Amino acid sequence: MIITEQLQGDIVLVSLQGRLDGNTSASLESAFAKLVEQGNGKFVFNLQGLDYVSSAGLRSLLSAAKMVKVIQGKLALARMNEQVKEVFDMSGFSSIFKLYETEDEAVNAIK
Repeated sequence: MIITEQLQGDIVLVSLQGRLDGNTSASLESAFAKLVEQGNGKFVFNLQGLDYVSSAGLRSLLSAAKMVKVIQGKLALARMNEQVKEVFDMSGFSSIFKLYETEDEAVNAIK
């Protein structure tokens, strides 16, 4: 999995590409923890390039959401493809996260 980070004002845009599963979830958790430690508090995850998400991947995203809640930050997910959206819907995660069609909508929602 490829994780890229870009700062847009005070919001960190985190793009994920590839598979978010048991083999890659630890790298996401580590990268996200570093971003929080650096003092960031607003995040948009762009999931357009995410081909697959497993239960381990969902746990990583849930862990990120819990971290954001602790620091009283904000987190939104954007550009989810149909396969990933279906996993979120079946697991009930669609009701846990704020989901947006575009990155711009997500950024504007958490400004």
